[in-house]
Amino acid sequence: MSKVLLFGEPMAMFTAETEGPLEEVELFRRSLAGAEVNVCTGLARLGHNVSYVTKLGQDPMALYIKNFLNREGIGTEFLTFDPIYKTATQLKSKVSEGDPDVAYYRKGSAFSHMTASDIDQINLDDVDLVHVTGIPPALSLNCREAAFRLIERAKERGIYITFDPNLRPSLWESEEVMVKVINEIAAKADLILPGVSEGLILTGTDDPEKIADFYEGLGVKEVIIKLGSKGAYVRTQSESFYQEGFKVEKVIDTVGAGDGFAVGVITGKLEGLPIQDTITRANAIGAIQVTFVSDNEGLPTRDELAEFIRSHQK
Repeated sequence: MSKVLLFGEPMAMFTAETEGPLEEVELFRRSLAGAEVNVCTGLARLGHNVSYVTKLGQDPMALYIKNFLNREGIGTEFLTFDPIYKTATQLKSKVSEGDPDVAYYRKGSAFSHMTASDIDQINLDDVDLVHVTGIPPALSLNCREAAFRLIERAKERGIYITFDPNLRPSLWESEEVMVKVINEIAAKADLILPGVSEGLILTGTDDPEKIADFYEGLGVKEVIIKLGSKGAYVRTQSESFYQEGFKVEKVIDTVGAGDGFAVGVITGKLEGLPIQDTITRANAIGAIQVTFVSDNEGLPTRDELAEFIRSHQK
């Protein structure tokens, strides 16, 4: 079976049990957050061989995260622990409408001290696909170098690279630097997965076809633009098309939907699905995910995914 490698920072997330400003909430529910760990979880639940590259502190939240990864069947052979710096955490508000407020506690975390030399210790011999996001390069200059080193090593070996910009402007030193670095990474990827609002920041237009033109001009072979509830726009070297998304009765939380979409795209690529079927899967997982509070709780098994598609297709 194909092996997938992801690089990122997992965080212990504490979600408010009641609505209201975070400073007034007294009870929180713990879960796990992080774009890359969400994708790992989704890949593992669909039966794929996935390993996670990260660095945690030597603290209780690190053990919680390691136990979660083991339980989900995610490879931890590239997990390391830092004796000085701590594992990142975050708080998330509870809302009935719109996106929740999120407070990050990740500056100076163990993961932010990852370096290119850490990446050099990883054996890539049996890896078939590397998925990266724009989050690690935002966390520190060390992490930025590590992300580029991973991409460089993957390209040297002809490993397929998928990239989700996953913009987090508050983590970057400036928007100008963010745009420059993200587009430098995009130019090295085989497939890029921007959201349409991210495309506006990164390319200056929110027209999906013009966003695709921009990345095609950088040499990206496949561009899949997430359009939220409207679905996606796809541009490959042989075709381009829009594909509708799935309707759900109630949106609970949109966080993690893009990660679910990425799971669908990556697994479709690994399984050799036709591109239309791949996007159907991606749209379906994204739609499932918005009906759950947790960032990864709703990521489906194969049976759950098949049942959702069957029951929601016209």
